[in-house]
Amino acid sequence: MPSSNAATRKAGIIAEGLAFGESPRWHDGRLWLCNWGTGQIVAVGEEGACEVMLTTGAVLPYSIDWLPDGRLLVISGREGILLRRETDGTLVTHADLRGLSQNPWNEIVVDGRGNIYVNGGGPAAAPGEHFGPGTIVLVTSDGAIRQVADNIAFANGMVVTPDNRTLIVAESHARRLTAFDIAGDGSLANRRIWADLGGDYPDGIVLDTEGCVWYADVPNRHCVRVREGGTKVETVPADRGCFACMLGGVEGRTLYILAAEWRGFEHMVSDARTGQVLSVDVSAAGAGWPSRGSGL
Repeated sequence: MPSSNAATRKAGIIAEGLAFGESPRWHDGRLWLCNWGTGQIVAVGEEGACEVMLTTGAVLPYSIDWLPDGRLLVISGREGILLRRETDGTLVTHADLRGLSQNPWNEIVVDGRGNIYVNGGGPAAAPGEHFGPGTIVLVTSDGAIRQVADNIAFANGMVVTPDNRTLIVAESHARRLTAFDIAGDGSLANRRIWADLGGDYPDGIVLDTEGCVWYADVPNRHCVRVREGGTKVETVPADRGCFACMLGGVEGRTLYILAAEWRGFEHMVSDARTGQVLSVDVSAAGAGWPSRGSGL
């Protein structure tokens, strides 16, 4: 596995007291995230001011993104429903994934053509395991749903390159980033290892304008920038698990990291409030999808 002595950067805390932050997205000039444990979607300003944008009640919002027309999508992972918020604020079902799997769904990304990729699901976990092999499904603009990849080793963050030709997914349990070519109809092909990460466990990821990927790592408590092929060029350490990251800010060169103390899967939704939003200035802006959204 190619590697290098990665430069170290130090992040500062801009917000804390979250239950468990996940799926950060830069949208309309703020960092939006899912606050697991509260059923809320929260927007955080650059100075740390937090505003609850949506409360989903009993539904646990795993991941969010936006359709090209600006409507918010929310994946209700445990329930297997992809929800859409209408202009009047109501939540409706955009896609029902329960026919594909009864296991939880995880991350979503909407590409530049309006195709929605959702990962997770898949076969039942083996005895003693929390997750079975994951899948990636495609929801097209006409509402059709089909599986486009399988046997993903704990599917986590996903990005699509600016040309809409490549999808990269974090396979946490395989400790690698995996790439697929995207066909004109949204299908995935030519599966390959984009970066072997050695002893790291990638969770949420974000792509930058230099073609590098930042990935968050829970057990190793850091966020790392890696080139295709596996060379690690920068790292941001933390004092707790790093679950997800996003590039945003006025110029797109602020790296936001969602961090929290990891206490095991059985305590993912609890009364603990160890979640933080960290930020650090970096050299390259965000690129591709999830996009930086509108109202930069």
